[in-house]
Amino acid sequence: MTQLKSMTLGIIAAAAIGTTAFAGHHMMSVKGVDQDVSGGTVVADEIMAEANGWLVVHRTDADMKPGPVIGYAPLGKGKNTDVKAILQEPVKSGEMMMLMLHGEEGGMKTGIFEYTLGAKEDGPIKVDGKLVMSVVTAE
Repeated sequence: MTQLKSMTLGIIAAAAIGTTAFAGHHMMSVKGVDQDVSGGTVVADEIMAEANGWLVVHRTDADMKPGPVIGYAPLGKGKNTDVKAILQEPVKSGEMMMLMLHGEEGGMKTGIFEYTLGAKEDGPIKVDGKLVMSVVTAE
């Protein structure tokens, strides 16, 4: 009986550890809404990050593939609200932007955004092979 109890507790502990890691990855998110960007900025309403990183603004279109980076802002670990990125080029009404969570790993300097499209430095965060992002349209 003691051996069965021990095995059961071990299975429960393993399941709890797996659930925690699973839940942790699903904590990561980017939330944004369509918005007026005529002031030269775009805002993500809320970003949940497991570590310090970046909100990165990519151009995109109906194909939903990330295009060139047109803005970014630093993020802290945990919940970030009203994260504002300065747009580095004009965005017209009707154009789509992908607000994406990027990490702070692989670069030469901490706190300096080093990503270029397709690079690994400060690259995109994926969960289960999917980018952590939200697509918004400029109004």
